[in-house]
Amino acid sequence: MTDHEPAIVLVDDLRSFVDGRLAEVARTSSAGVGLLGRHRSRRVDELWLDHDLGGDDTIWPVVEVLERAAFEGRPFDVGVVVIHSANPAGATKMAQALRRWHYPVRIAPGDPAVGYVDGID
Repeated sequence: MTDHEPAIVLVDDLRSFVDGRLAEVARTSSAGVGLLGRHRSRRVDELWLDHDLGGDDTIWPVVEVLERAAFEGRPFDVGVVVIHSANPAGATKMAQALRRWHYPVRIAPGDPAVGYVDGID
């Protein structure tokens, strides 16, 4: 038994967890990179990623940080990466890139855990 509080990170420009679970939320790729940096030496139990982050912003800077860390032999400690993007091509490319570096990935478009809620973070 552990008193470990699950660390959940969500990178999505519009959606939040509809069940009220506690999560750190980033609305842009740069904020997502910053959140990952704060978790560099800590486990992230669930990392939820959306592909399109509004305007020209995408998740790729976040994916590149994860890839670079794995390339350097120090991958992030992530329980599961959940790709909840509604962009099928983007989700597939993200999954391929992250699986190449042995991150555990689940593609879950339309996952009911995330949705549009009032009062965006």
